[in-house]
Amino acid sequence: MGLISEVLLLPFAPARGSAWAVRQVLREAERIYYDPAAVRAELARLEERLEAEEITEEEFDREEDALLDRLEIGLRGGAGTGEGTAR
Repeated sequence: MGLISEVLLLPFAPARGSAWAVRQVLREAERIYYDPAAVRAELARLEERLEAEEITEEEFDREEDALLDRLEIGLRGGAGTGEGTAR
């Protein structure tokens, strides 16, 4: 950007800074959400809940599918890049 455009866009600097901060928070949240270790821990807890009969087979299957999708995305490396979320 040139000097003139920087001067003209100066009033929007706080909004641009806020947008950057939001993107950073979103990227970190996605990294944590798709972290393979965290997903595996959730899968283990889910299996414990099934064995303790806290959830039904159908609930287990539904939640397991969602966790396996997250695990696949995390292992592919899409976490934290914006590829893991629908836009």
